[in-house]
Amino acid sequence: MSENQPIRVTEESPSVQAHLAMLQNVIQRMASNSSSCKSWCITLVSAVLVIVADKGKPDYAWIALLPTVIFACLDAYYLALEKGFRETYNKFVEKLHSKSLVSSDLYAIKPQEKMSKHQIDAMKSISVWGFYIPLVFMIYITKIIAIG
Repeated sequence: MSENQPIRVTEESPSVQAHLAMLQNVIQRMASNSSSCKSWCITLVSAVLVIVADKGKPDYAWIALLPTVIFACLDAYYLALEKGFRETYNKFVEKLHSKSLVSSDLYAIKPQEKMSKHQIDAMKSISVWGFYIPLVFMIYITKIIAIG
């Protein structure tokens, strides 16, 4: 059988079920990593601000921006990967339903192309800027009011 020739499988096929399960696991891991980015960011920013307040150096509060920016970029990366893998999942299901699966589709677990577009879209996502912009605002408020 040629690699580009459609294969005959059904939704109940063990290989199809295994492939879909692996994709679902990867998608879930990316979502979990995105959530972990937010948790770690809050933890590190809080620790930096507590140390800055304890030392009485309000000008150093801006150090808290470093983990905020790094985790925002990492969070957007994980969201972009998640979207890429969701597209892979959807295209696989479309091929399965249209009976156009080829054997290489069953063994390819990678995000769809256009990852740079996904990363830009993720940076514009409310789940990224809706979390990190208010965090930057809170760093500013903390610097001005609480320790300034």
